[in-house]
Amino acid sequence: MPSSRQLAREIGREVLAFLLGADCPGCDAPATLLCDACRGQLAPAGIDVCTPAGLRVHAALPYEGVAARCIRRVKEDGATMLARPLGEALRTALGEADAGGCVIVPVPTTRAAFRRRGYRVPELLIARAGFESHRLLAPARRTGDQRALGRTERARNVAGSMRVTGARPAGGQVVIVDDVVTTGATLDEAARALADAGMRAVCAVTLAATPRRGASAARR
Repeated sequence: MPSSRQLAREIGREVLAFLLGADCPGCDAPATLLCDACRGQLAPAGIDVCTPAGLRVHAALPYEGVAARCIRRVKEDGATMLARPLGEALRTALGEADAGGCVIVPVPTTRAAFRRRGYRVPELLIARAGFESHRLLAPARRTGDQRALGRTERARNVAGSMRVTGARPAGGQVVIVDDVVTTGATLDEAARALADAGMRAVCAVTLAATPRRGASAARR
């Protein structure tokens, strides 16, 4: 848990960024972090999908519209204040996934992404959701950009890209958390690395899920 001084510094940075000029990522309304109408679009939808390896994934939101634009602002523009309303949606998803008693493990952030942003997006969202994360996974090798790759290429790109570091938790049951699930290849690689170290991924929880054409997904 961050100290009160660290938390104050973090909030101060966010407030400064807001005062320097923000507009709503959903509708571009000026001088507002997130307008009430767009905030309402972040109400959790409850989306259940499975990865190619069969890992159950519970996502809070579809990766489209206001949710997608807010996530991109956090990841690309340093708008960390938006992690607070997004964290509320993630908190609901973690609760619905019945993560109690499991260790919450974020998907690791690449070194290049951390240097560019100065923070790890999954860990930031978990903290804003009010949960404690355990950094058990770390990159084992570099991977290529996933965005232009298909399902098979994504799986090949991330295969063997993660390793477990640090002490194994008691019980060995974990919930993997990431910001967005697309094909599920990254989550499967995280589950593989954890399994190789004697841990079991009960499920995965993500803030958002990319809509899948022709795939079955249960939305509540």
